[in-house]
Amino acid sequence: MRMRVQGGPVPQQPPEGEKPLLTVRGLTKLFGSFKACDEIDLDIGHGEIHALLGENGAGKSTLVKMLFGILAPSAGTIGWEGLDRVIANPAAARRLGIGMVFQHFSLFEALTVAENIALSLDEKISISELSKKAAELSVAYGLPLDPNAHVADLSVGERQRIEIVRALLQNPKLIILDEPTSVLTPQEADKLFETLFKLKAEGRSVLYISHRLEEVQRICDRATVLRHGKVTGACDPRQETPASLARMMVGADVAGVEKVEPPTDGAVQLQVNDLSVSPRTPFAMALKNVSMTVKAGEILAIAGVAGNGQSELFDALSGEYVVQNPDAIRLRGKSVGRLGINERRLLGAGFVPEERHGHAAIPAMSLSENLFLSRNASDRSAYLAGGKIGLIRHGLVQQAARRISEMMDVRKSGEDPSAGSLSGGNLQKFIVGRELDRQPSVLVVNQPTWGVDAGAASRIRQALVDLAKLGSAVVVISQDLDEIFEVATSIAAISEGKLSDAYPASTMTRERIGILMGGVHGLTTAPEAAHAH
Repeated sequence: MRMRVQGGPVPQQPPEGEKPLLTVRGLTKLFGSFKACDEIDLDIGHGEIHALLGENGAGKSTLVKMLFGILAPSAGTIGWEGLDRVIANPAAARRLGIGMVFQHFSLFEALTVAENIALSLDEKISISELSKKAAELSVAYGLPLDPNAHVADLSVGERQRIEIVRALLQNPKLIILDEPTSVLTPQEADKLFETLFKLKAEGRSVLYISHRLEEVQRICDRATVLRHGKVTGACDPRQETPASLARMMVGADVAGVEKVEPPTDGAVQLQVNDLSVSPRTPFAMALKNVSMTVKAGEILAIAGVAGNGQSELFDALSGEYVVQNPDAIRLRGKSVGRLGINERRLLGAGFVPEERHGHAAIPAMSLSENLFLSRNASDRSAYLAGGKIGLIRHGLVQQAARRISEMMDVRKSGEDPSAGSLSGGNLQKFIVGRELDRQPSVLVVNQPTWGVDAGAASRIRQALVDLAKLGSAVVVISQDLDEIFEVATSIAAISEGKLSDAYPASTMTRERIGILMGGVHGLTTAPEAAHAH
């Protein structure tokens, strides 16, 4: 039966005759005069997988933080198994039977799996007994783990298993999962879904937050949609399409990306020759004999599970970490291996790092100030009253920031707010637009739409495609296979610091990329791969 409500805060009900496990009524959270959550109503039944959908800044994180006791509601009630409850802190949430797995893991790399789990438990238990329980639980739920392994030696998929296992050790009735597949290969995601179906069969419930609408359709029984802090829709996602779900989230149709055609005779803009980089920290990944060529008009997408050398590759390409061999990296025909970021920018390169706060932007500074800091010496002179040395012409810088905001549809609270006041998606749009505004000949982007909603992701991806259409070479480092298929003209994969050959995007499938991400290189563009995505 198709069940859909739009335009009002009406929660979709569990099956008739069944009392909900969780009942939220009028839940509101104020930060000053700003309503992050505005009278939210939500029901979650026993043994269901319930999706929570919404744009960046829609109120999803604030809502689940109230459910897990991290934030106190300003108004409204949280009902648990028929009784109103005050969830004072995460320990109280766990005692009720609520567990949570955050998008960003909280693990100590120098400790073992068992030691990390022990730190989060409310009860005292010996490491040996805990190791035994964790091992038994990991086998029972198809989440294989070695309790004695050090976290630093584990893949991101294995680290996520630690978070899930330590949540399950609390015997929860409801588990909240925040973007759980954003760091997984397709094969690992399938294994996770098997685990969720097993939890559902046991009568446990899952509140599932994801921007990946195809998987919401695949595994979720019901969905609640938030927009601007309010419940604006509820539906059975299996009766919807990704496009209709996206429309419910953003309130309008989300435009598809018009893909660029593969270049045939573009000049080489970026060339990497046998690049090797030693790990700079005990937990960093070494780069091993990395080679690639990117031509004008080409978008090379590099797939991979987090922690396999993506950050190290970005640092080497951007000049944040210079290498000894100047010829290892060539930018528009010039050897730049020993040149820094500013010198590479002067040669026409642009860079967007993965981490928005602190790396790509200083949260406490305004958008215009962040824009000025990101410009190279030549660009900055246009904003100085005395040329290369002089007073900053703040009006011109703010004008440029406004131009970028309009181009990328950046939603902000004031004329020139601090970077930290923007939602993650809007700040990401500004950071990408800041680089595009320079019209770089080469652009390297690490995780361009990490944690970004469907509307913002579409705008960012189209902007990358449009830049390539103008003749720039674009490198997109991404864990999102949907994104890779949307924008790439060619695809490679990085695994344990090694980069595979690049293959035409038209010859690739999700399964073949998953194999490459797992470290099996040397695949040929076989005829059976021609039926891609």
